[in-house]
Amino acid sequence: MATNLPNLLTYFRIALVPAVVVCFYIPGDASHWIALALFIIAGLTDFFDGYLARAWEQQSKLGRMLDPIADKLLVAVVLIALTWQGIIAGFSLWAAIIILCREILVSGLREFLAELRVSVPVTQLAKWKTAIQMVALAFLLAGPAADKIVPGITETGLTLLWAAAILTLYTGIDYFRASIDHLREDEPAKKPQPPAAERESRS
Repeated sequence: MATNLPNLLTYFRIALVPAVVVCFYIPGDASHWIALALFIIAGLTDFFDGYLARAWEQQSKLGRMLDPIADKLLVAVVLIALTWQGIIAGFSLWAAIIILCREILVSGLREFLAELRVSVPVTQLAKWKTAIQMVALAFLLAGPAADKIVPGITETGLTLLWAAAILTLYTGIDYFRASIDHLREDEPAKKPQPPAAERESRS
């Protein structure tokens, strides 16, 4: 059902995406702490919507479609917002670009393979990549505000972001290798149909 609790949690996570961006319009360090809190809540909904859907047997096609979309929206928007704020800048921009490009390419690859009814399972390494990526974004959202309490939080976040970017490249190549045989397959040529007049003469 579209209104079961797991799906409602997914809708809520999507609604939190613009809310995180709005936080950066709040003056002072409060913007970072509120954005971090919303990001953590979004991460918790990501866990609970999948857990409850399986536990209550409420998995649905809508949920399977929206869940990865919500995750990618959250990551992409937070990366853009952090770049806009100058927290991700300079050479570290490449880490953000790598992550964004990989998300787009893998999404396109999965959509293509779905048409062929081929599923690409999520590897354990990809799960680690996601976990490191989310921790990195949490550190960077706290960023300058957290640095005043514990110096080096932003630098730690950028280091973790690069670690996630490296794993992103590796897992992206891994997904491509897993699907390369399907990408090489050509569509079967359609058998030409005789003209309408000839078909009628045969009937």
